[in-house]
Amino acid sequence: MINNVIPAKAGTRVLHRRESGTLAGLLILSIALWAATPHFATVDNLLNVLDQTATIGVLAAGMTFVILTGGIDLSVGSLVALAGIAFAAASRAAAPAAVAALVGVTAGGLCGLANGLLVTAGRLPPFIATLGTMSVARGAALLLTGGRPLSGFPPAVRAIAHATPLGIPAPVLLMLAVYAVSHLVLKRTVLGRYVYAVGGNEVAAALSGVDVRAWKTAVYVISGITSAITALLLVARLDSAQPVAGIGYELDAIAAVVIGGASLMGGAGSALGTLVGALLLSVLRNGLNILDVSSYLQQVAVGVVIIVAVVIDMSLHRRAQSSAQGTR
Repeated sequence: MINNVIPAKAGTRVLHRRESGTLAGLLILSIALWAATPHFATVDNLLNVLDQTATIGVLAAGMTFVILTGGIDLSVGSLVALAGIAFAAASRAAAPAAVAALVGVTAGGLCGLANGLLVTAGRLPPFIATLGTMSVARGAALLLTGGRPLSGFPPAVRAIAHATPLGIPAPVLLMLAVYAVSHLVLKRTVLGRYVYAVGGNEVAAALSGVDVRAWKTAVYVISGITSAITALLLVARLDSAQPVAGIGYELDAIAAVVIGGASLMGGAGSALGTLVGALLLSVLRNGLNILDVSSYLQQVAVGVVIIVAVVIDMSLHRRAQSSAQGTR
């Protein structure tokens, strides 16, 4: 059962190669866009890139935990809509912004808990479980609002997205805080160690005394919470809670994690790698917009980047496995 696991040193080397490659790709792409158009490297545009990254970046931080365990969460886009509705409803009921935010985060966390229990206690494959909750959450958001957006919030809500402390957009600071916490959790806590252990070899982790069900459930709760934080940013930015918000966000979040070096097999990846992956996607889209490239062609370009990232992931994984088998 342990023969299928890539030794830690080999897995670390593979991850470092992927992360270094993604960072190099981000730098090369940025230099190319800088050379192609003078508008790319302006301070306003770079801050705009970071601001646009915040939404998917926060969502991808939670997805990183799920993918590290070898799972997947297709419901995050719908949870963004449902948590946003919960946040908006509490805010419109005259709750203070902090209380309304807590309501939204609680809604996201409870939905994440439901996902985790379906996967662990219900023994459903993550793909099927979260595909189902994706539809349930979207339907609930539409049902609660009658398909109409909720709008009209106090200034404290809008400040979540539009405040600029130290000249930096608040969503960027929030995203950096989320990644700082995610990095520390993955590298310095029991949760982080067990997340990697479960993703590397679930059976071996269970035989070592790890409560696999509890820790796998926890990562879906984390994903639900980051979905809710994303919802707060989106509602504050648009000054509106849309029941159709977040459509397709799950694909962007997964793409950021995989481009950032995480393996869809589980057990390999990092928060910082995901951040670089999210930045690369945002820079690519921003650059194509500045160059006035068709939105249809932009979709093609993003799809090609995702496919290349997955092909590289599979290739490096097979190479590491072959190297590990050769050393036995």
